[in-house]
Amino acid sequence: MPDNLCAVPGVLVGHASDPEGQTGCTAVIFARPAIVGVDVRGSSPGTRETDRLGPIGRVRETHAVLLTGGSAFGLAAADGVVRFLEERGVGLDVGVARIPLVSAAVIFDLMAGSPGVRPDAAMGYEAASAASDGDFAQGSVGAGTGATVGKVSGLDRAMKGGLGSASVALDGGLVVGALAVVNAFGDVRDHDGRILAGPRQDDGTPGDSVELLMGADARMRWGESTTLVVVATNARLDKPQANKVAQMAHDGMARAVYPVHTSVDGDVVFAASAGAVEASPDVVGAWGADVTREAILRAVRRAKGVPGVPGLADDG
Repeated sequence: MPDNLCAVPGVLVGHASDPEGQTGCTAVIFARPAIVGVDVRGSSPGTRETDRLGPIGRVRETHAVLLTGGSAFGLAAADGVVRFLEERGVGLDVGVARIPLVSAAVIFDLMAGSPGVRPDAAMGYEAASAASDGDFAQGSVGAGTGATVGKVSGLDRAMKGGLGSASVALDGGLVVGALAVVNAFGDVRDHDGRILAGPRQDDGTPGDSVELLMGADARMRWGESTTLVVVATNARLDKPQANKVAQMAHDGMARAVYPVHTSVDGDVVFAASAGAVEASPDVVGAWGADVTREAILRAVRRAKGVPGVPGLADDG
């Protein structure tokens, strides 16, 4: 069993990356329609088809979730995932057509590489086509290709973020996994509170974003930061329960990112039920928070730097 989101049966993950343009996208495909909830905590989100995921949304099924770079431009990549699914007869049957239901969220990575290069429908199709249920690359790949963290002192002092994933298998057959794209304004801290990646000080070591926050208003630009998470489980959840799991999973983000859910972050958690194991949503949510934190830590630990923005996975 892979130790990532694909540990949950019926969940597939695929990337499309543009290392030169420093952007990309990641498709999470459900082999069978999933029940998906969402919780948005950041004040500057960029999303597509999230309102229907709320607890009162009438349509229950979701066929895929896309995480993408490119800011609002990158939402176009979801069209490629829709086309991929439609070609395979996947979608909500409305009589005259089957409509693939794909929710999406974006990070702002336009300043990481070339601002004119953004994920589009072709890249979304590529990511969906690459989706499998095994191991997949983590770090500077997919939606995490152009991700950065620790931007309180400006992008020239930031470090590389990225994409990470983790999972846990529990007694009774319950599996909970998470995939995180970490492009946070704040720094990322280990279990013991040590700063792993953040704003670089004059000596090159990562500094404390909270301490540096005073006087940083001029550098807190709208929408340039975000952490995106997909939590999946083989537990049977209804929509209100899936939304509760998404809400609880934000606790894992708060354990790893300081500060979190700021006015310039677009933090979003999706939670997907893709199975029929009997489990309390509180249990799923508690473990969802745990694997979310681990996914965030793996994202920065496996991120490789680019000129001017170092990563923890750089040689030496």
